This record gives sequence, C-alpha cells and structure tokens, in this order.
Amino acid sequence: MRMIASVVMIAVASMALLFGDIAFWLLAVVISLFMMAEWSDLQKATAREKRLAQYSLSVPLAVMAPATLVLEVHDFFALGLLVGAAFFVAIVTRRRSLAQGVIYCGLPVLALIFLRRQDEGLLWAFWALSLVWATDIGAFFAGRSIGGPKLAPKLSPNKTWAGLIGGIVAASLLAIVLHVQYGLPWRMTLATPFLAVLAQGGDLYESWLKRRAGVKDSGNILPGHGGLLDRLDGVVPVAPVAALLVVAPYLYR
Repeated sequence: MRMIASVVMIAVASMALLFGDIAFWLLAVVISLFMMAEWSDLQKATAREKRLAQYSLSVPLAVMAPATLVLEVHDFFALGLLVGAAFFVAIVTRRRSLAQGVIYCGLPVLALIFLRRQDEGLLWAFWALSLVWATDIGAFFAGRSIGGPKLAPKLSPNKTWAGLIGGIVAASLLAIVLHVQYGLPWRMTLATPFLAVLAQGGDLYESWLKRRAGVKDSGNILPGHGGLLDRLDGVVPVAPVAALLVVAPYLYR
C-alpha cells in the first residue's frame, strides 16, 4: 500500500507539472491547505484556530494564481501577503506556532510556482521535487539493506547514516542525468547533494514536531504514509532554496 501510494503521488505531481501553471497551482493550493490543517492539529489548535489559519493562508495562495501574474512585483507581493497572513494569525490567536505554520505551508508553494513559471520551469520544478523523491527512495533502500549507526535515534529511530548517504547518492545521480539529458544548470546539479541533506533535515524536523505532539503520523489522509506533512517534509526546505538558486545569477548583475 505504501509503494502504491508513493507511485500515485509522484504520478499526480508529475501530471500537474506537465498540464501547466494552473493545474500545478490548484494542486499546490489544495495540498498546502491540508498541510495547514495537519500543522494545526500538531499544535493542538482548536477548530476555530485551524479554520482561521487556513483562511488566512488562502489569501496569499490565491494571489499566487497564474491569472494574477501580471506584474513583476507579484512574487514579492505574494511573499509580503504570506508574512502578513502569519502576523495576522499570530495576533488573533496569540499563538506563534500557528503563524509559523502559515509560512511553513505557504513558502514552498510560492517557491515551486515561481520555479514552474520560468522559461525552463518544467525542468526546474521537476528537479526540485524529484530530488526529494530520489533522496527518500535512496535513503529507504540503503537504510534497509545496509543498516548501521542511527542518524538521530531520539528523533527518528529508523533513520541511519547509510540511509542519508544513499539518499544523497540517489539524488546526485538523478541530477547528473537531468544535467546530461535535459541541460539542468551546473549550479543546480552541484547543489543537489546539499539539498538532499536539507531534505533529510526537513524530515527530521517533522519527526521532532510529531514527537513533541505525541503522535506517530501528522494525519491519515494517505494510505500507508500518514499525512501530507509526513510526505512533503523534505520539499518544504528544499523548494525555497531551489528558487534562490534560480534567482542567484540575477542578484549579481
């Protein structure tokens, strides 16, 4: 069931990328709002606080829609709205953890939509997502087959150093293939091993959140996987850094 769910999720994300900006934005919005709900549950928020956080997040998500991409300042405006939504949630609920969730669930969406909108957006957005998938797959098989010392036993007892290295190798090989076959820029190819480590860090952070909340999974929406936060914890830190790698050459002009 776990393997089937993984294949389905990768297929859905890939199809949304291929179908264009609007399909990808719609999928990202739905996922982000579900993630916000799971984050609220991990923070023991009330039903009212959860709805408020989701409604607040929906405003910057709506501005990210492809139909609104008419001004060059759009991305900064959306980022400003995202920060404003977080401040609003913090002021109304007096819970900084919920405000952090608005950024946590909204920033990777903004980053991925930004990537998809570029001239080489299909390749770049696929790279950002697939390197996380490759890291997870490589870590899973290397950890199971090799085992060895635990990576962070207090946070995630099943993760090993062998799994981390396997994930880095798998993601790096994927990046090399994308570079050779499709022209992925060198800066992204060379940054992939570091992003693979970042993806594993995101996984450990989400494990810490669940341990603090006293739950095994962030939700139960995905058969064999738990919640969306459980599956997308690596994408959350990777997507913004991937977007920065796209922007970096323009900052020095």
